Amino acid sequence: MDESHYRLLKLLEVQPNLSQRELARELGVSLGKINYCLAALIEKGWIKARNFRNNRDKLSYAYLLTPSGIEQKATLTVNFLRRKMAEYDALKHEIEELKREVEG
Repeated sequence: MDESHYRLLKLLEVQPNLSQRELARELGVSLGKINYCLAALIEKGWIKARNFRNNRDKLSYAYLLTPSGIEQKATLTVNFLRRKMAEYDALKHEIEELKREVEG
């Protein structure tokens, strides 16, 4: 779930006015998963949902990162980077083994 939260926080940081449907499309996940993740992030206090009642589209929200959300995004970013670096190193090792196997 950390990766989903990281990706969602990253997207909301730059595009807080996206609808849940647009967030789902951008992240390639279901609308239900976006709804679940947003509810979890709101409950944790990492984002706030602001409703623009004066907007003609009554369902318009902006999802804003809280100071805690910004801090957590930084932590998630570090953890995400570590995981991706480990995956890269493992893949690089596997490629080297395959090259040696092919070479005989």
